[in-house]
Amino acid sequence: MEFFFAHVVFILTLILFGSYLLLGVFSAVALRKYLRKNSYINYNSLVLSPLSPKISIIAPAYNESKTIIDNVRTLLALYYNNFEVILVNDGSTDNTFELLRDVYELVKVNYYFDYRIPCERIRGVYKSRNPSYNRLTVIDKVNGGKADSLNAGINICHSDLFISIDADSIIEPDSILKLVKPFLEEKDRKVIGTGGVIRIVNSCDIERGHIREIKVPAKLLPRLQVLEYTRAFLLGRIAWSHLDGLMIISGAMGIFDRETVIKAGGYSIKTVGEDMELVLRMRRYMAEHDRKYEVTYIPDPLCWTEVPSDIKSLERQRTRWTRGLVESLKTHRKMFFNGRYGKLGLLGYPYWSFFEWLAPLIAFLGFVYTIYLIFRHALNWQFYLLLFIFVYTFAVCLSTWAILFEEITFHKYKRKRDVLKLLAIAFVEPFIYPVYTFFAVKGNLQAMRGKKSWGKAERTGFEEENGRNKNHYNNNYNNNNNNGNSYH
Repeated sequence: MEFFFAHVVFILTLILFGSYLLLGVFSAVALRKYLRKNSYINYNSLVLSPLSPKISIIAPAYNESKTIIDNVRTLLALYYNNFEVILVNDGSTDNTFELLRDVYELVKVNYYFDYRIPCERIRGVYKSRNPSYNRLTVIDKVNGGKADSLNAGINICHSDLFISIDADSIIEPDSILKLVKPFLEEKDRKVIGTGGVIRIVNSCDIERGHIREIKVPAKLLPRLQVLEYTRAFLLGRIAWSHLDGLMIISGAMGIFDRETVIKAGGYSIKTVGEDMELVLRMRRYMAEHDRKYEVTYIPDPLCWTEVPSDIKSLERQRTRWTRGLVESLKTHRKMFFNGRYGKLGLLGYPYWSFFEWLAPLIAFLGFVYTIYLIFRHALNWQFYLLLFIFVYTFAVCLSTWAILFEEITFHKYKRKRDVLKLLAIAFVEPFIYPVYTFFAVKGNLQAMRGKKSWGKAERTGFEEENGRNKNHYNNNYNNNNNNGNSYH
């Protein structure tokens, strides 16, 4: 039994690491191609062109008073000539709406719209009396969750393209220019969605919604997540986009074709993984209607977001991600090894099924069985020591590879000591894998029990983490319970 189990674990490990290597190679090829192609592009021409498509930026907000004013200010200052910002107040119980109303001089207006996608009742649409904020529209609605708020924003906007973002994210000024470019270049295939790199803002120097200095997080957990995000976006999603098997556009920021989203049914309120589920449903809709399409990915850092800095918040986030993955895979199980859905059905969906969903469960069983063998004094220590050295070395090399990708491409961390900190944490991270595995198992158990809530997320606030208080609008913040609808 021990011999059989050891060989099964070793074979699965080789397959998993082999897939990581292949994805890394595809990512390198795709990234090199992208950088070479975009080195000759003048994005200013998009700003100056009167033909640039109008874009609606939809930002759901629930109890975001700590950062809402600066975040809206950042959105309104984006470098693009034809866009609007639609802020959806999802029945906040703190003073989020009051801050928006007072600072941006909002008044209720008559606004025609149709409920093309079902959503909770919209109580009012607000515009600013100040012409300086004529791009801003605020929706006040009954609480329904992030997906429901995005559906409300889609009903309100009239643009062909919309961007969904988290209200507490910080967007790069030229992000719209880069996100919209694939839609302008489409030829025989319709682009239905584009995503970009999400970076971590913890410990960065933030002033009035803008990043003044990029730093590696001071705390251990956010620093570990920097490595994780770098691998996922620079070594994973680039490759899957290149292979036409991309299954997810991060909910923190993505741009979509509005009409395709509406025809596919909008965001699902029945899952906590609405970002992945929407992409799968859009791709199913296009394939089942025999329409040529593509989902693209921009490897530029476009958006910065705050990540959990304490273990409880991280656990809630990761168990929620697992539940969202399980729900999305279950809902669209028809795609599993189904050639009708192209490379997504034959490669992307099976990969996420085996390596993103099943692999942590198998790893957990491996931990349990190893402990069992230790207590029985039946463990082959030589084999497991070699396996540990192999796995540990590969994990460190993979993280180092991701850091190298970051340094030779976008080089966001200017200080040498920040890069050294990331390299140092790469040697620590493999010992944290059992914790992530436990979160994945717990998430699966929650999915089996049918848990649907998001769970409460503690928000530090961008300035507070750095020991600074530059946000002058946080004095009336109320730390109310969020009824299971936190958006982080």
